Amino acid sequence: MKNRLHEWRDRLLSERNMECQGQEGSNDYQRQFETIFFKMRPALTLSDFTSHQTKLIQLVIKKHFEDLCFVVVDDGDANLQQLVVYVDSRDDKELLMQEVNSDRQEAAEMKIQSAIGFRHVIDLLSSEKKLIIGHNCFLDIAHIHKKFIGSLPSTAEEFVSSIGKHFPFIMDTKILLNGNGILQQRMKKSSTSLSSAFALLCPHIAFSSQSNPAFSSGVQVEVQVDDLSSSNWNSGDKHEAGYDAFMTGCVFAQACNLMGIDFVLPSENLADNEKLQKHINHLYLSWASGDIIDLSTGNRMTEPLRSNRSKKHQAKISFENIVLIWGFPANLNARKIKECISKVFGLANIVSVYHIDESAVFVQFAKPEMVSEFLDLKKNLERHDDPISVLHPLTELFGAKGTNAAGYEAYKEICSSPMFKVLFADQAEAVGINQKTTSIKPESVKSQMHEAANNSLTADMLNETTEVQGMEVGANDLRNTNYHILRSSSM
Repeated sequence: MKNRLHEWRDRLLSERNMECQGQEGSNDYQRQFETIFFKMRPALTLSDFTSHQTKLIQLVIKKHFEDLCFVVVDDGDANLQQLVVYVDSRDDKELLMQEVNSDRQEAAEMKIQSAIGFRHVIDLLSSEKKLIIGHNCFLDIAHIHKKFIGSLPSTAEEFVSSIGKHFPFIMDTKILLNGNGILQQRMKKSSTSLSSAFALLCPHIAFSSQSNPAFSSGVQVEVQVDDLSSSNWNSGDKHEAGYDAFMTGCVFAQACNLMGIDFVLPSENLADNEKLQKHINHLYLSWASGDIIDLSTGNRMTEPLRSNRSKKHQAKISFENIVLIWGFPANLNARKIKECISKVFGLANIVSVYHIDESAVFVQFAKPEMVSEFLDLKKNLERHDDPISVLHPLTELFGAKGTNAAGYEAYKEICSSPMFKVLFADQAEAVGINQKTTSIKPESVKSQMHEAANNSLTADMLNETTEVQGMEVGANDLRNTNYHILRSSSM
């Protein structure tokens, strides 16, 4: 190898004829060595060498050739090209290595940029400082913070400070619909859920096949979709992220129109509009109780005007009264579970049933001692297989071997694990809390709930409930990943 490099360099210096040099020698020689130009310098490509041979070549060059330089470059096709480059001087060698390192850094940055994906969208929204629109979007903002900014802070004050640096202007359309007199008149007593608001304020879009003269002046929204998506672009796609964003935009546009805001003018900065000012940066911590946080100051307040219907849902959550049930049969939903437990404890003693997801629920009893009674009853039913136990009303719930029940402490332990599973029952099994019944001490829960009361990112998220066919279930549904957000908040 030393002789071959000497020969190539000497011939290069004497003849300066790269084409001639490349054609001399055996076929194997030509296959392994090819003369090219690299950054305006003559270079020799190295092919079909093992890694050990390549290291030997580097050692030979370093020891015997001051005017040769070994470099490795990316050819753009994810392949590394090994070259021996001729340099005129030590300064030229340093310049070459600077150019090679600069190319390497640029290639690495391009790979990073191509892998970033949706991060570009978040960074663009942040840099533009535009008004961000959402509907009941506290959890959405928390998700964005967790995924693109950093871990969720332990206090609301730290959270709003961090969010404000990236998104200084946020508008929640649910706040707007409940806080503006003109929109309240239009909504009347209708629900301010996203789908209801969309159907009421934008019927010309939600029901495009129907004509409604009363809304003939509604804001027209055009959407560009491909042929594949157009067949599914209808109001039946509620709760699909893209369509929810579309509905939110339509509701906000129509709300601006009803309030007399000309948002089409290019000079209009919506974040500075006086009609929107008092609603900007206000988010619901709990829709059920009307708790609102001001992202500009970090202050928390309660919405002054609440309808009678809303007051009915302001049942205070008492964590010492809660039982966690998971892994129950798939044919049981919250309604059936409530009916089953009510046969034993009475309907008046079951305050509410909250769905965490399809595999787990919270049951809130009227009194804390009922939690212990319920867990003891489950133990007794599992120990005995007599006719009385078989006919017991709770057998339908606890007859399956996979059904588990525990106090609220078990929920905190399961959610605090770094493991991640989509369904809560799978999460519990992964953590190792499975096939057991756990009781909790009321004093311990009271102490920890006093802590959680100061953290709006935790307990307040569980307050939001809504009435479905005569029973209360979680309006946020807390399905799939929401409890993992709470996990990061030291719940």
